Amino acid sequence: MRDSATHHRRTIRLPYFDYTTSAAYFVTLVTRDRAALFGHIIDDVMHVNSIGEIIREEWVRSSDVRPELELGEFVVMPNHLHGIAIFRGDMLAYDAPVLAPAGAHSRAPLRRPPRSLGSFISGFKATTTRRLRMLGLADDQPIFQRNYFERIIRNEREFDRIREYIADNPRRWSEDPENSNSPT
Repeated sequence: MRDSATHHRRTIRLPYFDYTTSAAYFVTLVTRDRAALFGHIIDDVMHVNSIGEIIREEWVRSSDVRPELELGEFVVMPNHLHGIAIFRGDMLAYDAPVLAPAGAHSRAPLRRPPRSLGSFISGFKATTTRRLRMLGLADDQPIFQRNYFERIIRNEREFDRIREYIADNPRRWSEDPENSNSPT
C-alpha cells in the first residue's frame, strides 16, 4: 500500500476549465488492471456479458437521473467504455430540478461540484459497482481504474470524428494494444 503522504496523483484535467459549465466531453473509463470484464469482440462486434449489460444499462440510465446530462455515442468494450457526455447549459443552474436517486443510483459525494463531469463519473462508477456487488457479479475490488480519461470536445468536426471513433472501436479491437490478443 502506498503512503498517502508521498503518493501524489497527477491530474489530467484542463487547468482553469470549469467542469460544471455546458460542454461536451469524450470520456473513457477503463477496468481495473485492464481486465476484460464486460464481454468479447466476435467478428468485429461487441457482445456484452451480464456485467457489460449492467454497465450499458447504467450508462443509459445516467441521463434519466441527471437532467442536465445528455449522452451521445457510446460503446462498451471488453475492458473499457467510450462515451460522449454533454452537459446542457439550460439545466446547469443550481436551482434546476434534481431527481431523487432511484435505487442504487445516486450522485457523487459532495466534494465534487454537483452537476459536473467528475460528479457524473463518480456516481456512475459507484452505482455500477454497487449493483454488480449486489448481484454477486463483483467482489470487493474496484471495477474501474481510479481515474478516467476525458477530452473536452471543442467543435463540430471533432465531435463527428469522436463519434466515428467510438462507433468504429469494436472493428479496430484486434489492433488495440489494450487487447490481450492483439498482435502488437
